[in-house]
Amino acid sequence: METALLKSKQRMLDQLESPSILRLREPRNLFSLPRGRNSKLTPLWPIECEVIEDHIYHTEWVPPEPEPFYQPTGNEFAPEIVGESSGTVVFCIEPAITGTYFIASRVGGSRQPLKSAAVSLKDPEDTVLLFESRFESGNLQKAVRVGEYEYELTLRTDLYTSKHTQWYYFRVQNTRKDVKYRFTIVNLMKAKSLYNMGMKPLMYSQKDAESQGIGWRRVGNDIKYYKYNTEEGQTLYCLTWTVCFPNSYDTCYFAQFYPYTYSDLQNYLLTLVGNPLYSQYCKLRPLCNSLAGNIVYLLTITNPSKGVIAAAAKKAIILSARVHPGETNSSWVMRGFLDFIVSDAPDAHLLRDLFIFKVVPMLNPDGVIVGNYRCSLAGRDLNRNYRTELKESFPCIWYTRAMIKRVLEEREVLLYCDIHGHSRKNNIFMYGCNNKHAQNQLLHERIFPLMMSKNIPDKFCFNSCKFQVQKCKEGTGRVVMWRMGILNSYTMESTFSGSTLGAKSSCHFTFEDLKSLGYHVCDTLLDFCDPDRSKFQQCLLELTELLKQKIQTKLSELGKNMESTWSDISLSDVESSTSGSDSSQSDGPPAHLLKMVEKDCNEKKKKKKKKLLRTRKERNDLHQKLDVSHALKHKEKVLGENTSNCQKCQEIPKGKQIVPLTECEFRIKNPSPLLISTIPLSPIQRNSFTTTTIKQLPAPFYEHSNGELNGKQDAGTSLPSSCPGVKRYRSLWWHPEVPSVTSMLRRSLSLKSQVLLSNRPRWHLSQSRSQVLPHREFIWKPFQIDPILLKTENEYGANTKGLPKAIGHKYSSQDSRETIQGFRFVYQEP
Repeated sequence: METALLKSKQRMLDQLESPSILRLREPRNLFSLPRGRNSKLTPLWPIECEVIEDHIYHTEWVPPEPEPFYQPTGNEFAPEIVGESSGTVVFCIEPAITGTYFIASRVGGSRQPLKSAAVSLKDPEDTVLLFESRFESGNLQKAVRVGEYEYELTLRTDLYTSKHTQWYYFRVQNTRKDVKYRFTIVNLMKAKSLYNMGMKPLMYSQKDAESQGIGWRRVGNDIKYYKYNTEEGQTLYCLTWTVCFPNSYDTCYFAQFYPYTYSDLQNYLLTLVGNPLYSQYCKLRPLCNSLAGNIVYLLTITNPSKGVIAAAAKKAIILSARVHPGETNSSWVMRGFLDFIVSDAPDAHLLRDLFIFKVVPMLNPDGVIVGNYRCSLAGRDLNRNYRTELKESFPCIWYTRAMIKRVLEEREVLLYCDIHGHSRKNNIFMYGCNNKHAQNQLLHERIFPLMMSKNIPDKFCFNSCKFQVQKCKEGTGRVVMWRMGILNSYTMESTFSGSTLGAKSSCHFTFEDLKSLGYHVCDTLLDFCDPDRSKFQQCLLELTELLKQKIQTKLSELGKNMESTWSDISLSDVESSTSGSDSSQSDGPPAHLLKMVEKDCNEKKKKKKKKLLRTRKERNDLHQKLDVSHALKHKEKVLGENTSNCQKCQEIPKGKQIVPLTECEFRIKNPSPLLISTIPLSPIQRNSFTTTTIKQLPAPFYEHSNGELNGKQDAGTSLPSSCPGVKRYRSLWWHPEVPSVTSMLRRSLSLKSQVLLSNRPRWHLSQSRSQVLPHREFIWKPFQIDPILLKTENEYGANTKGLPKAIGHKYSSQDSRETIQGFRFVYQEP
C-alpha cells in the first residue's frame, strides 16, 4: 500500500522537514488563458449588445513633460443644448432600457447582423465625424451634429439602470487637421467634477501612435462643466471642450482616463504565468465566474516556505481592484503592484517571504466589458453588497468574501485594501475604520496611511483621509472586512486628475504615476512591519498630537472648554464626511429579481378568483341579507333628511359633536371620537342621571338563559349581547386615560341606539333596528366610572366565551372609591 502511495504523482516527500513526511504537489492548471478570438475565455457579452470585430490596442507612452491642469479664464463658452430638434443624429445605438435585466451572454454579444450605427459619408469631402463605441469598455450612445464641427454627445447609462453616466470611451474617424471641434456631453449626473478644477480629457491618435509612438495625451481648451435643465424638468450636467486633431483622416479616441480592459488584464496575466520564474511563487486560479460567465481571477503570491510551521506563521495581505468598472486608475495601480511584487527586487523577495498575497485584480469583469461606470450586470453597485447572501446574483462579491473568511480561519490578515478611483477630489488618499473600541490600538489604523504620505508626499494627501464608519457605507468592502476582524481595512482612492502637492502640483497623473503607487504600497508595508518599531512609534506620536490639535480647533469652534481631555471626544466628532461616492440609489435587490417580483404581482392581479358553488340554504340567506340591506339603506336615507334642524346639547365636550343615527355606520369606520366599552355604571351612578339610559354590565356578569332575564338582574338592565335571540348593542363612553379603548375598537362593535326595556318594541329578528325605531341623535353626557370596573374590563375584555357563570366582581353601593370622570353617549328624542 505504501509503495502504491509513493507512486502517486501528486504526492511527494518533503526532504526539508523529514524523509517520512508526505505533502501534496501544487495542482495542475485546470484552465488556460485565451490565445485567440475563438478561445472560450474571450469576453462574454450580454446577448442584446452589439460588438464590432475590431480589436483595440493602445500604445503605452509617457509624455516627456508633465501635463498641467487647464487654467479656467471665467469666459468659457457654455453652448445651449438643442438636441435632435435642431441637429442631425450621426450616431445612435440601442439605449439601456430601464426595467430590463440580464438574461444570457455569449461571445460577440448579439446573434443578429451588426447594424450600422453611424451615418455614411456622402463623398470624400464630407466633414462629418464617424463615431463608434461598440467595443470593449466603450461608452457612447448617441451623437448629434449641431454645427459643422460641433457635436452633442449622450452617454449610455449603466446597463439595466437609468443612472451612472460618468465614464466615456469612444472613437471618431474622418477628422480634419487644424480645425477647432467642439464636443459637449449632455447627460452627466454629478454636481461636482474635477473638470471644474482643471482636468482635461484624454485623446489618442492612431496615426501618431504608428508613426511616432505617441499614446494617450491630455487635450482640450475652453473646458467648462455646467448645469442645465431638460424639457422634462430633470437637472443634468454638461461637459464641453474644444480640440484640434493632429492629423486629417485620422482615427482618434477620447476617454475619461487611460482605458484598461478585461482583455488587457488577460494578456498581462498570460505573461505572468508564462514566465517560468514567476510561476514558482505566483499561482493563478479562477475565483469564480461572473454573472455573464467571465472568469474572476485570483492570484496567490508568496515564496515557497521552508516548512509547515513557517508557512503557518505567514500573515496575509489581501488586495482587490476594479469593483467599479469605470475606475480604470485602480487597474493601473494594481498593475504596478503586481509588477513589483513578482520582480526579483530584494524588497519584493522579502515581502514574499513574510506574507501571502491574495490578489483579485478585477472584481467586476462584466461591467468592465460593457463599459459601465459603477454597476454590474445585476444593475447594482457591488461595493454596497459585500454583506449579500445572493450568491447567484453577486457571485464576484460572495466568493471574494468567502475566500477572505477561509484565509482568516487559517492565519491573521494584516491588511486589506480595495483600490478605487475618485472623480471629485485630487491626489491619492485612503478611507479607513476607527478602532474606537480597542483602546490599546487607538489610532493604529491611521499609521499606514500616514506612512504612505511620508513616502510619496507629492501624490498622497493624508489630510484627505477619513476614518468614519458611516451607516450608508456598511455594505462596502472596507467596512465588512473590518467587522470580520481585519484591523487595517482600507479603501485607497486615486484621482482621475492629478496632484496638488509638492513638485507635481497642478499636473495630471500618468498611468506610470499610478503604477509607481503600487510600488510605494509595497515599500510602506515593509516600514509598517519593520521589527524596529521606531517609525511606527514616531507616527503614533505624530497622530496623537495631530488629533489633539483637531479637537482643540473643534472645541473652539463650538465654544466649549479648552481644558477638556481629548480622549473624552469621539474620533468621528473631528472628521467631516468622507465625501465618497453616493451610490445608495444603486442599493437593493438585483434588477432581474425585481423584474420577477413585478411579473408575479401582475399575474396575481390578472388571475381571477374562482367562484365557489353555494348550497340552496346559503343562496337563500344571501338573498335575504341583500333585501334587508336595500330596505335599510332606503330607510336611513329617508331619516337622514330630517337631521338638519337637530338641537345641539350644551353639555357636549369641546371637540365633540352630535352624531345622528344615520351617520353611525359611517363614523364607526372612522372612530376617532367614538370609543366603545361595556363598562357599567355603579348603582349609585345609575340613579344620578335624569336622562334614562340603558345600563349594560360586562358579559362575565351574566348567565346564559336563552334570552330570558335572570333573577339577579333588574328590569333596568339590558340583555347582554351574548344572549341568543338578542341583537348586539353596547353602551358607549369616552375617557382618554382608559387603556381598554383600543382593544374594544378592535372588536368591530357597531354603534346601535339604546332602548328602554319597557318601551322596546317587538319585531322579527330578521328586521333591522333602523327599520322599526324612530330617529334619535346621540349627545355627550358626563358620568363617573368606578375604577374597579375598569379592572374587570381590562381583565376580561371581549373574551367572554367559555367563562364560568359565577365570574364577576360584586360591589355594593356602600363602597367608597375614587371615580373617573368621563363622558357617555346617550340619546335624546328630537
